[in-house]
Amino acid sequence: MISLADVYHVVAATVPLYVAMILAYVSVKWWKLFTPDQCSGINKFVAKFSIPLLSFQVISGNNPYKMNLKLILSDCLQKLIAFLALTAITKFSSHGGLNSIITGLSLSTMPNTLILGIPLLKAMYGDEAAMLVTQIVVLQSLIWYNMLLFLFEFRAAKAASVTPSSESTAEEMEAPQEAQSKEEAEDETRSRTPKKIKSILLTVGRKLIANPNTHATLLGLIWASIHYKWGVKLPDIVTQSIAILSTGGLGMAMFSLGLFMASRGSIIACGTRTGMLAMGLKFMAGPALMAVSSFAVGLRGRILRVAIVQAALPQGIVPFVFAKEYNVHPDILSTGVIFGMLIALPIALAYYFLLGL
Repeated sequence: MISLADVYHVVAATVPLYVAMILAYVSVKWWKLFTPDQCSGINKFVAKFSIPLLSFQVISGNNPYKMNLKLILSDCLQKLIAFLALTAITKFSSHGGLNSIITGLSLSTMPNTLILGIPLLKAMYGDEAAMLVTQIVVLQSLIWYNMLLFLFEFRAAKAASVTPSSESTAEEMEAPQEAQSKEEAEDETRSRTPKKIKSILLTVGRKLIANPNTHATLLGLIWASIHYKWGVKLPDIVTQSIAILSTGGLGMAMFSLGLFMASRGSIIACGTRTGMLAMGLKFMAGPALMAVSSFAVGLRGRILRVAIVQAALPQGIVPFVFAKEYNVHPDILSTGVIFGMLIALPIALAYYFLLGL
C-alpha cells in the first residue's frame, strides 16, 4: 500500500520540474530576459547535449544481460500497434499525415518514466517494479527516441525534396500532353519514385549519423555490455564530466518548455479541444495498447500491472524537445507535459487500485 511518505517522494520529484518551467515562463513573459533566438538556442542545447548525455547515463547504468524479455516484447508490440493504428487513421482522414503519426506516438507510447515512474512504481510494487521501469527508460532512450528522430528527419527530408520543378512536372503530367502518352508518364513517375525514396533515406541516414543522440545511445549500450560483462569502470573524470551536463538535462528541458509556453498566447497552446484529445490519447489509449500487447506476449501478475501503470504516466518531456527542434506540433506535446504531470498521480493511483481489484 502507498503511504503518505511515498506520495511525498513522488511530489518532491515533480515540483522541481515545475519550478524550472515557471522560472522560464516568467523570465520571458514578465522579465523579457530572453529573445526568441536565445530560446531556440537553449532548446538546441538540450536536444544536442543534455538529452544525449542523459541517455548515455541511463543506458550505460543498466545491465543488458538481465532485462525482462517479455516486457521488452510487450513494449515493442505496443509501439507497433500504435504506429499501425495511427497510420490507418491518418490515411483515411482529410488531414494529419506524418506529423500526426509522430505526435500520436509521442503521446500514447512514451511516458515520463524517468522522473515519475521509478519512485511511483517502486512505492506501488516494490524494488522489482523500479528495476522494470528502468528497463522501459532504457528502451525509450535506446530505441524509441532514435525512432522519433528518424521520423522527424524523414519528414524534414521529404518536405525538402519537393521543389518547384518537381511540382511543375507533376502538373504537366496531369495536363493533356501531345508528345508523351499518359502511360509513358506513369512509367517515368514509377521509375523516379524509388530514386527519390533512396535519396531521402540517404539524407536521413547522414543526419542521424551526425546526431549526438545516435552516438550517445550506441556508446551507452556498448559500455554497458563491457561493464556488466567484465566489471570495467569508467574513469572518474569521464563520469563526472558526463554527470555535470546530464544531471540538469530534464530541468533544462522543462526550462525550454516554460520558454515555449511564454511565446504562446495561452498556456493551452493547442486549444482546449485538442488538449482534451491529447489527454485521452495519453491516459486511455496508451494503457489500453499496453494491456493488449502485454496479454499477447504472456505477461501476467505484478509485471502486467507494472506495464499498464507505467503506460498511464504523463507525456515525457524529451519528445517535446525534439518536436520543438523540428517544429512538429510542439503546442500539443507541451500541453501533454504540463497538464499530464498535474493529473498524473491521481490517474496512476486510479489504475493501481483498479488493477488490484
